[in-house]
Amino acid sequence: MCGITGFWKSKVFEGNERNTIQKMTETLHHRGPDGNGFFVDDQSKIAMGHARLSIIDLHSGEQPIYSNDKNLILTVNGEFYDYKRIRVNLKLEGFDFTTKSDSEIALPLYRKNGLDFLKDLRGEFAFALFDKKEEKLILVRDRFGVKPLFYHINEKGIYWASEMKTLFENPDISAEFDDEAVLHQLMQTMVPGTTPYKNIQALEPGHMLIIQKKNDSFEIKNKKYWDLDFPREKDRDLSKSEQYHIKRVQEELVEAVSLRLEADVPVGCYLSGGIDSCAMLGLSSYIQQSPIKAFTISFDNQNYDETKIADEMSKSVNADQEHIILKAEDLYEDNYIKTLWYSERTFYNTLGVAKWHMSKRVKECGYRAVITGEGSDELFGGYAQFKRDMFLHSNDAHKKEFMQKMDSSNKIFKGAILSDEDVHHPYMDSVLGFTPSWIQPWVQTLHLVEPLLSQDYLYRIKDYDPIIGITDKIDTSETKGRHVLDIAQYTWSKTMLECQILNWGGDRVDMANSMESRPAFLDHHLAEMAKEIPPEMRIKGNIEKWVLREAVKNVIPEVLYKREKFAFMAPPAHTDLKKKAELFQLINEFLDEKTIKEVGVFDVKKLQNFILQYKNDHDPVSLVRKDALINHILGLHILYRMFVKKEVLF
Repeated sequence: MCGITGFWKSKVFEGNERNTIQKMTETLHHRGPDGNGFFVDDQSKIAMGHARLSIIDLHSGEQPIYSNDKNLILTVNGEFYDYKRIRVNLKLEGFDFTTKSDSEIALPLYRKNGLDFLKDLRGEFAFALFDKKEEKLILVRDRFGVKPLFYHINEKGIYWASEMKTLFENPDISAEFDDEAVLHQLMQTMVPGTTPYKNIQALEPGHMLIIQKKNDSFEIKNKKYWDLDFPREKDRDLSKSEQYHIKRVQEELVEAVSLRLEADVPVGCYLSGGIDSCAMLGLSSYIQQSPIKAFTISFDNQNYDETKIADEMSKSVNADQEHIILKAEDLYEDNYIKTLWYSERTFYNTLGVAKWHMSKRVKECGYRAVITGEGSDELFGGYAQFKRDMFLHSNDAHKKEFMQKMDSSNKIFKGAILSDEDVHHPYMDSVLGFTPSWIQPWVQTLHLVEPLLSQDYLYRIKDYDPIIGITDKIDTSETKGRHVLDIAQYTWSKTMLECQILNWGGDRVDMANSMESRPAFLDHHLAEMAKEIPPEMRIKGNIEKWVLREAVKNVIPEVLYKREKFAFMAPPAHTDLKKKAELFQLINEFLDEKTIKEVGVFDVKKLQNFILQYKNDHDPVSLVRKDALINHILGLHILYRMFVKKEVLF
C-alpha cells in the first residue's frame, strides 16, 4: 500500500519539474513512509512519484518498477492478490522479473494482453503505467474504488495523485470549491467521478483513463473495464438451490480471505459486533490457525456500542483483542480536523474520526495491514434501506409487519440512514422506477439546507438539481430490467460505497496512519458470484443477508446469527452533553461570520438561526438529521480554511 502521483506535460518542461514531483510525493508520506521513488523524463515530459509502504517484498520492491527494456514504467498503490501463481505462469511463458513484488506482474501482463491485462489483476489498487515507446499513459482504479485516484486536466497536461492535497502542491493547480459539488457535500451523496473541488475528478471505480500523446496534445479516453452487472430478471437462473448458493459463498469467501492474509508483515482484523467483521475474524483464525490480533472500537453510549458481541466473537476464536475506548474529546477537537484533512471531504458522522483512532492504534501495535468487513452489505443486501425497498415493492403478505419491526429496530438512525417518510424524486422515479430508500434521507437533508443558502450561491446553482446530477451518472443499462433490490444495491455501490464507506470510513483514515485495509468481501470473484444469488435469498422474509448468515453461521456467535443488522456509527453529538459541547467549540471557531461570508455558501443570519434551533431542539429524528447537516456545514468551512486558504490548523 502506497501513494502515487505524477504529471505529463503536453509541450514543455519548465525546469522545476524534479522539485515539483518531490514536493508532491512528500505530501503522501503518511501513505508511504518507507521511501520515495521517482521517474522524471525530460524527453517524454513526464514525472512520476511513489511513496512506499512495505507490505510485500520488504527488501526489493522499490518503485517505480521498470520493464527490462525500460520502456514500461509502473507505480502502484495497493495489492495484486494471487500474484505468486501468476508470476510462475508468466515465467513459464518466458517473462522475467526483477523484484519479488506483487506489483510487477502488471508489466508482463500488459505486454502479453495489452489493455485486456486488467482481467487478471485481482485486488485493491490504483496505478499509473507509462508506455514510453507508444507514448501512452494508463491510469487505473480497482473495481469498487477501494483505493483512491484523482486527476486534473488543463492546457499544459494531465496530473494525477492518490490524494487531492498532492495535486494542490503543483503550481499549475489551485484549490477552489465547485459550486455544484458543494451542494452534494451538504447532502452527503456525491456524483460519481466528482470531488468537492473545481476541475479535480475522481477516476471512477472499474475504469481506466487512457492518455495517448498526439504531437503536442493528448487524446484521452475514459474506459469502463468492469461493472457489478446484475442479471436481468428475465435472464436470472433460478434453478440453483439455496444450498448451492450457500456453498459457493463459503468457497469464494475462504479464498478471498486466504489471499488477503498473504503478506510479509502480520495481518490483523477490524472487529465490530456485526456479521461481516466477525465472519472475517472467524475465517482468518481458522485459515491461519493461530491467534489473530483484533481491533475493536468501544463507544461511551450503549445504544451505539457493539463491544459485547465483539468480545464474544473474539473469545470464541481466542483472538488477541485490542479495545479502543472513545469518548467525546476523542471524536472532536484536533482529531476532527485531522480526519477532515486526510479525508478531503465532509462527513455526516464522527465514525470517520473513530476509524482514524483505530488505525492509529493498529500502527502503534506494530501492524500495517488488517482485513475488514466492508462490502458485505453491498453484495448480500444488508442495509435496512435495501430491506425497506424490498418490502415497499413486494406483494408479501407480511410486509407491513416486517416494516414495523424494521422501523422499530432502526429507530435511533432515522433521519440520517432511514427517512421518516417515503420520499420521491420524479426524475429518479422516471429513470430507475423508484427513488431508492438509501438516498431519501439525504433528499430530506437537501430540503433542510436549501433555505439556509445565500442568494449569491443560489443564483450560481439556480439551474442545477443534484438528484438529477446523480441519476444522470448512473449507467441505466445496468438498471433496466433489474429487480428492485439489484437497483438499490447497484446505485448505492456507485455512490455511497465509494464516497463514504471506502473514503472517510476506509482508506483515507486508515492510510492516514500508514495502515492498509483489505476488504475481502469486495473481491471481484466473490462479487461476480454474489450478484447471481436471487434477491429472495439475499433478503429472505425479514432476514437480511440470509445466504451469508447461513454460509458463516458456524464461525460466528449464535446471537449474531439471529440478530438484525445494526448500523455501525458513532454516537451523534446530540446524544451527549460533552459531545455537544465539543461540537460547539468547533462551531464557534470555524463558523464565525467572517468565514461564512468568505466561503459564500450560506446566508449568515439564516445559518446562525439554524444552529440556535439545533441547540434547542429535542426531537430525536430532527436532531439526527440536523447533526448530519451540522457536520457537513462545519466540515465544509474547515476544508475551505485548510485547502483553499492553505491554513495550517493542526
